[in-house]
Amino acid sequence: MIPLRPYQQELVDNIRRAIGQGRHSVCAVLGCGGGKSVIQGNIAASATARGNRVLFVVHRKELCQQITNTFTACGVDFSLCTVGMVQTVCRRLAKTPEPKLILVDEAHHILSQSYLSILQHFPGAVVLGFTATPQRMNEGGLGAVFEELIESVSTEWLIQNHYLAPYKYYGVQLADASKLHTKRGDYDKAEVEALMNKRAIFGSAVENWLQLAKGKQTIVYCSSIATSEGTAAAFREQGINAMHLDGTTPQAQRQAAVEGFRRGEVTVLCNVDLFGEGFDVPDCDCVVLMRPTKSLTLHIQQSMRSMRTNPNNPDKVALILDHVGNFTRHGLPDDVREWSLESKAKKKKQELSVKQCPNCFAVVKSAVQECPYCKYVWEKEEREGPEVVEDIILQEVARMPYSKHIECKSWAQLELFRSTHKRADGKIFKFAWSLHKAVQLGLAVPERYRSAAIRLLRQDEYRRLKFE
Repeated sequence: MIPLRPYQQELVDNIRRAIGQGRHSVCAVLGCGGGKSVIQGNIAASATARGNRVLFVVHRKELCQQITNTFTACGVDFSLCTVGMVQTVCRRLAKTPEPKLILVDEAHHILSQSYLSILQHFPGAVVLGFTATPQRMNEGGLGAVFEELIESVSTEWLIQNHYLAPYKYYGVQLADASKLHTKRGDYDKAEVEALMNKRAIFGSAVENWLQLAKGKQTIVYCSSIATSEGTAAAFREQGINAMHLDGTTPQAQRQAAVEGFRRGEVTVLCNVDLFGEGFDVPDCDCVVLMRPTKSLTLHIQQSMRSMRTNPNNPDKVALILDHVGNFTRHGLPDDVREWSLESKAKKKKQELSVKQCPNCFAVVKSAVQECPYCKYVWEKEEREGPEVVEDIILQEVARMPYSKHIECKSWAQLELFRSTHKRADGKIFKFAWSLHKAVQLGLAVPERYRSAAIRLLRQDEYRRLKFE
């Protein structure tokens, strides 16, 4: 069995305590690179050792073999454990042995109907979900499924304690996403493709990489197949061994490219929605973000892909090159975030948008392109594309974080820092940030903030907090 790190064992103990107190479904939160699969493997091994059947659900086929390898190393008894992709499990529910424990990887997907079908089919099973971002876009928290949220250590803590590599983040809003429309919660893929399919964007991406990350093993996240192929071609024009991969790439070709990347024969991998959740590439030193997104989950997963530690390079500093300004929407990878199981309040439906036909004066819906009465056709307005910016070099957004605030010697100084400084993305530090820092720095907090600390801190953090 793979031994757990102290913070991983603490999370397992907290999960067991919650189940012992009668919780039937628990969501565990741990940042990317914190070792969720090893924790899951240890829990599964413990369950199967007691004769309990386990069902482990992933959302992508490529992750099945990866998690199977980890579970094998953890000593899981596979005669009592099924690892399956959610769609496959859904189709085979009648043939799937009833589990005592259901483990859900990347649990922010759990509100989708496929996952709910599995949970409804096995109502007696204990459900444990694991995620770095316990929310679903447009729906908020996951309280419709989970009874309790248990948070582990923060991303900042993982960096400070050398479980993740520190990073440098470079960015400028090269592509203007402000005029993009939204479909199903994220930017319209067709509009994103049109926005990014500009030669200047590709050229700037390569130029910045040559100046900031030359020679680094790099994963590039693109918005479409055409964009990814064009970006890979632009790298190759500069003599850099770059390849494009997407969901339609044959499995053998995809595997060969990934293995070439691991061996260092391929320097740059451009992809569309492949190397995100659950994909572990320890030799990735740099990520290039060329896909604007409204999804915090996607931003965190992609931007942190280069932050895994490398035993052969203990001084590694990860590089994140953001060409689309995602940091202005979501902040930096290690920003302190407050999670909750509560759902977002549903927005009131907006009044129906209408327009008047200039020919027959009929009133129709704004989306109508041809008047149903007189056949007048509205000409489509040309949307302005992004400004083509030549020869621009990304600027560092944050210079090696965790500096100034550590000089604070009291709660008053910490609060003064919070009130006079802003985060790298221009947003203010929230009160919870001061509480987290007080725990880390061992600073005493005024007694009047005890109730706030109970509400905003994890149990283990609250136990370490001092009051005056």
